[in-house]
Amino acid sequence: MRTSKRRFCLYLIKPSHYDDDGYVIQWFRSPIPSNSLAAVYGLALDCADRKALGPSWEFDIHVVDETNAFVDTVEITGEITKADAGMVMLVGVQSNQFPRALDIARPLIESNIQVAIGGFHASGVIAMLQGRDKGLETAKSMGISIFAGEAEGRLDDVLRDARDGALKPLYNHMADLPSIAETPVPFIPAAHVERTAYNLSSFDAGRGCPYQCSFCTIINVQGRVSRRRSPDDIEKIIRTNLTQGVHRFFITDDNFARNRDWEAILDRLIDMRENEGLNFNFIIQVDTLCHRIKNFIEKCARANVTRVFIGLENINPANLIEAKKRQNKITEYRQMLLAWKRHHIITYAGYIIGFGADSYDSVMHDIDVIKKELPVDILEFFYLTPLPGSEDHQRLFNNGVAMDADLNRYDLNHVTTAHATMTRTEWERAYRDAWARYYTPEHAEAVLRRAAVSRISTSTLLLLMVWFMGALKIEGVHPLECGLLRKKHRRSRRYGLPLEPALLFYPKYYVSSLTKVVRWLSLYLKYGLIMRRVDRDPEKRSYSDLALSPVDENEENRELFRSDSAQAFVEHQKKLSNIKKNTKNEILDA
Repeated sequence: MRTSKRRFCLYLIKPSHYDDDGYVIQWFRSPIPSNSLAAVYGLALDCADRKALGPSWEFDIHVVDETNAFVDTVEITGEITKADAGMVMLVGVQSNQFPRALDIARPLIESNIQVAIGGFHASGVIAMLQGRDKGLETAKSMGISIFAGEAEGRLDDVLRDARDGALKPLYNHMADLPSIAETPVPFIPAAHVERTAYNLSSFDAGRGCPYQCSFCTIINVQGRVSRRRSPDDIEKIIRTNLTQGVHRFFITDDNFARNRDWEAILDRLIDMRENEGLNFNFIIQVDTLCHRIKNFIEKCARANVTRVFIGLENINPANLIEAKKRQNKITEYRQMLLAWKRHHIITYAGYIIGFGADSYDSVMHDIDVIKKELPVDILEFFYLTPLPGSEDHQRLFNNGVAMDADLNRYDLNHVTTAHATMTRTEWERAYRDAWARYYTPEHAEAVLRRAAVSRISTSTLLLLMVWFMGALKIEGVHPLECGLLRKKHRRSRRYGLPLEPALLFYPKYYVSSLTKVVRWLSLYLKYGLIMRRVDRDPEKRSYSDLALSPVDENEENRELFRSDSAQAFVEHQKKLSNIKKNTKNEILDA
């Protein structure tokens, strides 16, 4: 007897979030691809291949990244209604994306479409606050199912419940983080990858981080134990993507240097490049002590890591101690940055503004020190933000400290709570002026000259500097949210805000878009002239400055170490070094 086929329609949607005017932040080409979307899509494809809903069920899977694609809830409702069963999964939803996720879900729920929300916000507040969160309460009251934790080995159950029209209110897997070795690998079709600015795909080689940074959500959502994909898994990801013409990747591990299998993974990638001639490159994230790991930076270069994000965070040891970021040692910063420079790799460094010891003047001073003494290429600034799921947020919540009630603002680009000494105006001014102070024409030239000496592409660095300079100034968003050519849909506005008349919205949008294009071109040309001057300088390979000078015994005379907290830190490091040396000598003598 033939069994009639039935169709399960699954939409996987990664929501964006709203700008300050209440419009969805969306681009013709978006900046950073969503690994959560890739991971869940890979799992869903595996469910389809295994006939997880039964032999008579076929899957119809749709992938939507709202940072570069319109979410049409009417069309989604129609497609799922025509199927025999289906659901919408709002994937990888961060705190700032939670209000938008609810707005996407609202018309779907009203049309009796099953909706589930997963991601860092739901997982974080369940891990740290036992689910005590107004956003989560709103979602539950709307009839949205909440998924906390990771979907490996758990997606089948959710899909079967959706097939039966019986989604549970909560799927809580926070107490049982799964192994990700030998599981279905992250994947996004090339047609979706092409909607990113660099045709960039993403995957996680591992999850979890051993450190205890108080502002971080990773350690409370993904744990502090390294869980890894095998080198075979990584090879499969690369080869699968190469067959569809995708060869640029962002490895989303919060700290790839602490992935216990980093060397085996890099050795496999090196073999694929050097012995098979395969062409691919990577962006990774690491900590400030990665240069101490034998062969790590060298093998990253051979595997064709071209850019690296580094959690510098601050140069004031008092601030680093406050954040429990004791692994960051300012005495190692220059040595670490110079090591990446020697291997021709572009460095990005994150810098947080708003720690207890920060003031407007101290922030400006510290940026000047960085410009003069640290050979970092791209510096990106963030407000210190008590992200739901972090220890900082948990402490403020439990102590009843006022925090912004609007989750949309928890994007690291807005003030969300009070500072110990700075007023909100002073804090916002420090953040705004930090960007302007770092990305001056004079410092841009210094960065480009350092790149020329280090044989780093000045044209690539120019594009990155223009992107980071113009994002906040021209588009009003953080560079990590800024893509190519802003798109706005008149009806994609935050729930509760009025719909602008078409005769007002469209002229304003088109004029604004044209003005932004002109400003972007002007910015590029202005700094492009600086690059041309650097490139044409016959002495460009002989350039040197204080930041590029070798690390030597006079290092402690630098301004980086002149503050009271820096002096105390240096003295403490000397004491630790002497203790280790004496202990070693005692062991040898014994």
